[in-house]
Amino acid sequence: MAITKQEQIEPAFDPPLENWPGAGVYQLWIELSKSVRIRIGALGPIQFCKGRYVYTGRASRGLRARVLRHVNGARRRHWHIDHLLAEYEARIAKVSLASLYPGDECSVNQSTGEGMVAVPKFGASDCRVRCETHLWRVGRP
Repeated sequence: MAITKQEQIEPAFDPPLENWPGAGVYQLWIELSKSVRIRIGALGPIQFCKGRYVYTGRASRGLRARVLRHVNGARRRHWHIDHLLAEYEARIAKVSLASLYPGDECSVNQSTGEGMVAVPKFGASDCRVRCETHLWRVGRP
């Protein structure tokens, strides 16, 4: 019997979610079990290769609720990441608290992306410092 998306294993939280503050920068470590082509809002169709990805986001308030929205699946697709996470092949393996300060989002993102492959413009449409992306593929193209 196949496992449904709702039955998938909960991701690891670092630190445990109950210890998270109300605001900050988070990272989602996503496993994609097979390659998929997805239409991502105004970005259009994007080909995602099987593998591991890391997404950096922030919340100025309601950080735990934002993270749980990603983990539990959003009813409405508002952000680019919602489109990727809606795919059956996508699973959040780990959620990390990267900074207590929402303003650190881009510096955390840029330091994380070193040596990784950018998914161009993904999650960066409202980026204040014009990051190339906020979603990185771990490993080589």
